[in-house]
Amino acid sequence: MLAVGVILFHSFPLTGRTISWPPLHQFASQIHVDGFFAISGYLIVSSWMNHPSWFAYLRARVLRIFPAFWVCLILTALVVVPLTTGVFTTANLHYIVSNAGLLINQFDIAGTPRDVPYPEAWNGSLWTLFWEFGCYLAVLVFGLVGLLRRRRTILALFLFSVVIAVAVDLQLVHNFWINNGARFAPMFLAGAVIWRYRDRLPVGRVWIVGAVVIVLASQWLPDYRIVGAIPLAYLMLTAGALLKAPRFRLRNDLSYGVYIYAFLVQQVLAVWGLYTLNVVVFFLLSTACTLPLAAASWFAIEKPALRLKHWRSSARSVVVTPAAAEQVSP
Repeated sequence: MLAVGVILFHSFPLTGRTISWPPLHQFASQIHVDGFFAISGYLIVSSWMNHPSWFAYLRARVLRIFPAFWVCLILTALVVVPLTTGVFTTANLHYIVSNAGLLINQFDIAGTPRDVPYPEAWNGSLWTLFWEFGCYLAVLVFGLVGLLRRRRTILALFLFSVVIAVAVDLQLVHNFWINNGARFAPMFLAGAVIWRYRDRLPVGRVWIVGAVVIVLASQWLPDYRIVGAIPLAYLMLTAGALLKAPRFRLRNDLSYGVYIYAFLVQQVLAVWGLYTLNVVVFFLLSTACTLPLAAASWFAIEKPALRLKHWRSSARSVVVTPAAAEQVSP
């Protein structure tokens, strides 16, 4: 749902429309990615604390992010762009190489896409993956030095990230790394705080309604995360805890594939002139075209890559046993 929500918001700028009301714009543009980071903070910290092995942890994170990401870069540069625009130069290869480390240094390929409402960017969603992986590495570092063992450490880190976010909002800090860190760290750490206090947090109608009210009211602030990060993380994870119907237990995870391909699909549709469609129609068409690619990414790339998490190397061979599989982080 969060991944599809990203498609819905991007349907506005990619068709040349805007959401003019600031609170609604902030909600629509931020809430979905922030939800991802909150859930990620909960699960990733949990993964480390349950299985504090640096190699297993790092292997799991790399296998989840990089293989599908690299395939997306290759398909974009060597297949989609040449077929869509006819452009095939050294810039196509440079697009792959310059972005392969997750930090997106090149959004366009030889100035394409052109003549669209959002030009010179083939995949504007990929830039957040660098910061997601940066959060993974931060958890690894703090875990190795033992700072994650105490509840107050994660809470202190979260409060520090909020202070930095306030400083950024007040324009007291002008630094690329700090500004973007202040954008993502509070949400990731909010999820980690929820995990750390999961045994003390109540789940009830009053608490849920209160969290919804805070998240909505905080949209009038320049950065709603200052007061809304914890309530949003609480809502995301409470929703996951309360959805117990078997039909919601999906065995196949298309969310990452939807996220990494949707913007590309929407830009291709825009190049074909379909940005003139109604926003809702463009959104539905974009989603329908993205889901098959997401499914292909999951079954052909992501799922096989994740199986490698269960392989344990030794000096002589690579062995897989049920007991070993149970020891590997989720």
